[in-house]
This record gives sequence, C-alpha cells and structure tokens, in this order.
Amino acid sequence: MKDKLQLMIPGPTPVPERALLAMAKHPIGHRSKAFSDTIAAVTAGLRWLHQTQNDVFILSASGTGAMEAGLVNVLSPGDRVLCGVNGKFGERWADMADVFGLQCERIESEWGTPYSVEAFAEKLQADTARAIKAVILTHSETSSGVQNDVEAIAKLAQEHGEALVIVDAVTSLGAASVPMDEWGLDIVASGSQKGYMMPPGLGFVAVSDRAMAATQTSTLPKYYWSFAMAKKNLSKNTTPFTPAVNLIYALQETLTMMQEEGLEAIFARHALLRDATRAGARALGLGLLAPDSHPSSAVTAIEAPAGINADDIRSLVMKKFDIALAAGQNQLKGKIFRIGHLGFICDRDILTTFAALESALREVGYEGFSPGAGVTAAARVLAG
Repeated sequence: MKDKLQLMIPGPTPVPERALLAMAKHPIGHRSKAFSDTIAAVTAGLRWLHQTQNDVFILSASGTGAMEAGLVNVLSPGDRVLCGVNGKFGERWADMADVFGLQCERIESEWGTPYSVEAFAEKLQADTARAIKAVILTHSETSSGVQNDVEAIAKLAQEHGEALVIVDAVTSLGAASVPMDEWGLDIVASGSQKGYMMPPGLGFVAVSDRAMAATQTSTLPKYYWSFAMAKKNLSKNTTPFTPAVNLIYALQETLTMMQEEGLEAIFARHALLRDATRAGARALGLGLLAPDSHPSSAVTAIEAPAGINADDIRSLVMKKFDIALAAGQNQLKGKIFRIGHLGFICDRDILTTFAALESALREVGYEGFSPGAGVTAAARVLAG
C-alpha cells in the first residue's frame, strides 16, 4: 500500500502530525518580535531537555555540524585531545580532529564494546602537565547500539581540571537522560531528526561557561559556527543568520509534546522500547551486538543468523511491509541490522516490526524460532 512507510531506523525518525502541521504555517520574518518570542520559548524548552542552565544554540545544520561547531570554538591547532572510538561516529570525530590539526589520541574499543573507563583514567591521570585540552565522546554510538558511560569519563575529566568534555548526544538527547549540569559536560551536540521527533535540518549545541571561556583562546577558524556571535544574538532572542524558520515552528511543537509527557516518562518509554526490542531479538535466536550493561535507548543492533545476509532480511521487510530497518556500517555491513526505537515510536511500532521481521526470517530460510516468539517476547516486556 502506498504511503505507509514506517521508519524504524535511528534517524530520520517518524514526525508527529502536530509537528508537520506546525511546519506548514507561513514563515514570518526572522527579525520580527513574533519570531523572537518563538526563540525565547524554544530556548527555555531546550534548556529543560538538556537539564541545564547553560545556553543552547540552534544551528541550521546536521548533528555533524553541531559537533564541528563544538570543536572549532574551543580548540586550537596542536591541542592534545582524547577521542573515544568504538563505532562509526567516534571514528568521524577523530577524523574531524585530525582535519583541524589537533593532536588526537584515539582510545579504541571494538564495535559493540563500550569505552574502557579505565583507559581514559590512565591517560588523564598520567597527564600531570595538564596538556589534554578536551575529551571527545559519543554517548549513544548509533552504529553499534552501545551507550557509553559518559558520566564516569566526565568525572575523570573534572578531576583532571583542564580537559573539556565534548559529547555527541545526537541519538541520546531526548531518548536517554543527559543531565548536562549534573554530569559536568561542556559541549553537548545533537540533531533534530532523532529524539526531537523532527525532520533533519537543525543542530543544537549546549555550551557550558567553561567552554565559553575557552572560545577566548581558541584559534581555529569559525564564522558561521561562532559561539560568540550565537551568544550575543541569543541574549536578544535571535540568531546571527537566517534560521530554518519552519523547522523551529516544528521544534516548538515537539518540545511542547515532550514537556506534556515529562522527562522521566520519556526516558522510561525509551528504556521499555529498548528492552522489548532486545527481548524480541533474543526470542528469535538472534544475537545482540551491544552488551546488556550498555544498551542504547535509541537503537538496537541485531546480528543476522549464520549464513544469512542481514541486508536480505532488511530488503524483504521493506519490500513486503514498507518498514525501514537500518543497515550495518563499514565492517558490519551485511552482518547486522539495526532497529531504531527513538522519538515518535510506540509499542505498536515494535510489535509490528517484529511481526514483519519473523515473516522475513522465514522467507530467507531461517527457522531457529517458534512462530510468534519475537512478538510474544516483546509484548510481554511492553505489558510490564
């Protein structure tokens, strides 16, 4: 049936009708009083979502743009940084640091394995000269479904005293708790097409006072990304450059929806959807890439049965049921598929996905489960 696509990927995610209708409004002047009132409202909502008193800047960009803005505003060529790498996005931030001439030390773990907190502790505690200027972390590693222990590593950075904590929260913000002030995070970057329940196009950067102070000595070039200009304009409830006006209408609506649900309820819903997904996969005899100790609240990476290409499973689910699952990336291509369960996702979406998945598994010749096992296991978790 046409126009029945169901997105079960870690972004873009489904967009609620309230947000779509908000986007359909006629744009207004971005220097008008009415739009300044909108910026004031969404800024308050963003601070609530980030659990912070700090400024949160809105960029017309992707999450990658938000991360780049974080790096170039607080660092200088030659600065020593530590970067956690246990998936595609950790690799991206390390590559970006290399491009900007930073002295980037990768702290690597296998894909599907969480960061070694001990490895970060060793590096930070050995740095008696306080030469490490930043620790760059990915909270929810989208490529593998691992949720890293950012809180523990941020505490180590605070004890170090010099290193800023720069966090990719692109798939965790709005799906898991990221209490910026409580954890002592300095830069938190995210993107609109994930837990915010919006189309792609907006990036967000929450910036601590320590990070703003670091902008005074940073020598990496920036203009469009300038936090100094962003802060000056935000104090007047405006933006330095023309923003994506209609996306900000949608943002205002989805932040309102989140506030209606409440932070704790949001996090509990995502945890339940995660647990149901993992239970459903196990009931089908399928392996999970991320350990039970560090599962992402946003996405679950599932191993294909032996001898079966994961992309064949995905292709059938899309062709027969119009349900989009995400592929494995890099060395995991064809070995895993990923189910996104963040944003505007509910119990029905999980159960529908597992019913379709069971059908596809049968069609590719996998018989390592009893019919209905995945749906039953997921439903049992969802029922509490």
